[in-house]
Amino acid sequence: MAYLEVHNLCKTFSAKNGSVEALRGVSLSIGKGEIFGVIGLSGAGKSTLVRCMNLLERPDSGDVLLNGESLLKLNKEQLRLRRQKIGMIFQHFNLLEQQTVLENVCFPMEIRGIPKKERREKALELLKKVGLAEKAKAYPAQLSGGQKQRVAIARALAMNPDILLFDEPTSALDPEMVGEVLAVMKQLAADGMTMVVVTHEIGFAREVATRVIFMESGYIVEEGTPEEVIDHPKQPRTIDFLSKVL
Repeated sequence: MAYLEVHNLCKTFSAKNGSVEALRGVSLSIGKGEIFGVIGLSGAGKSTLVRCMNLLERPDSGDVLLNGESLLKLNKEQLRLRRQKIGMIFQHFNLLEQQTVLENVCFPMEIRGIPKKERREKALELLKKVGLAEKAKAYPAQLSGGQKQRVAIARALAMNPDILLFDEPTSALDPEMVGEVLAVMKQLAADGMTMVVVTHEIGFAREVATRVIFMESGYIVEEGTPEEVIDHPKQPRTIDFLSKVL
């Protein structure tokens, strides 16, 4: 059964030269435990798609269903509670610069009213999971890009999400730091976390994803297993894209 579904999503943004159709009737469904890879050129609509999945961007039309329930029909409080089940990891980390690593991971639990001792223990456990327990007292400015992104993953996990959305989590990193973030993501996948990953790391999508879509100009051009889409693409646009990045 599908856990997260999007039905016929459309989203248009205003631009200086008119408007940009970021999504043009996108539909897909993601099952529990799936690792869903989203690949394509910049401007294809990939980031807009994942931002619509947790309503950071509200689609102009269409629907988003979590466990069969429409997020667009919920009131503000109901939506706040449902969105706690959808963790989001951004390209640029979005850490609180004036707070320590530990405080950053504790922050979402503090908002939920979890007692200090309990949230501190949970935060330390999550930092250990991403290999950063020794950085608990450090500040974001003292961390490398890869370390910052691992803190962001630990912070997202602090909400006990059922699904994690990754919006190009390694694109702002120096090449030598990409591997450490992908290693954490591979471990999450092995643990059974449901994940949607917008990525330029085609090798990661091939190795870890259960399904992949290739997007262009707001459409899904091709969808299937990594073997089908990455190793044996059928659509000319997918073949052309992969010939340039592989």
